[in-house]
Amino acid sequence: MDSGRSGRTSKSDPRRDGRRNGAGVSRPGSLVVVGTGISLVGQTTLETLARLERAEKLFYLVTAPTTEAWIRGLNPTAESLGDCYADGKSRYKIYQEMTARILSAVRSGLQVCAAFYGHPGVFVSASHAAIRRARREGFAACMLPAVSAEDCLVADLGVDPGEDGCQSYEATDFLISRRRFDPTSALILWQVGVLGETSVRKGMACRPERLAVLTAVLRRHYPPRHRVVLYEAAEFPTCDPVIKRIPLARLSQQTVWPMTTLYVPPKPSRVVDARIMRWLDQT
Repeated sequence: MDSGRSGRTSKSDPRRDGRRNGAGVSRPGSLVVVGTGISLVGQTTLETLARLERAEKLFYLVTAPTTEAWIRGLNPTAESLGDCYADGKSRYKIYQEMTARILSAVRSGLQVCAAFYGHPGVFVSASHAAIRRARREGFAACMLPAVSAEDCLVADLGVDPGEDGCQSYEATDFLISRRRFDPTSALILWQVGVLGETSVRKGMACRPERLAVLTAVLRRHYPPRHRVVLYEAAEFPTCDPVIKRIPLARLSQQTVWPMTTLYVPPKPSRVVDARIMRWLDQT
């Protein structure tokens, strides 16, 4: 987040959030970034709903036509950012175009709301970029929290990240940066279905040879029978989440889509530092 912003003074007026210009007041336009949650409508907070309804210009990027129809019914100014996507187009260029479109409306003096599927701060480059740029230019800008895929994963898999700890990485970054991690804590790898991809295309899934490389890296730390989970949160209240538990050795044989998250449970063995334990008992 931008270190130069002032503290939030009011949640009810996005014009008063964020950095102020040299005159001591924010410029006329404003931006609030919100998330619709994962499941249709039910995970949208009351605060987010209010921002969606009263925005002078509303942008959105969601995955389901029913969610899109709901958003359009809330605000007649609603405009999809989905047309920024095109086969073969780099993701970097896509996010740049989204950011530019949002900022153009803010600069015109409107109270702008940008709504994204899930949590707007989790794997949404355009949301963070728009807020940073808006604040640098003297506009009020803030982000509201929302339900993310990780929140749904914790609930659906019945896991507690507080028990053994939890590590979370984007899958491509996990591989190319040779991330160090603790196999006795849970491991979550996001966007496995777009492993190594810099552009988008229809029907995208993780290429088998890339999934094999990821499997080989994980095999250095886990036994072949260690059971992992391919997970997709339910997008509709009437649907069940996708929870596929398989031995790690079979991971490279699976079809993994962009919405799929890989959850690797912790190994059971952990070494306790007896010296630290004695010190804690004595203090």
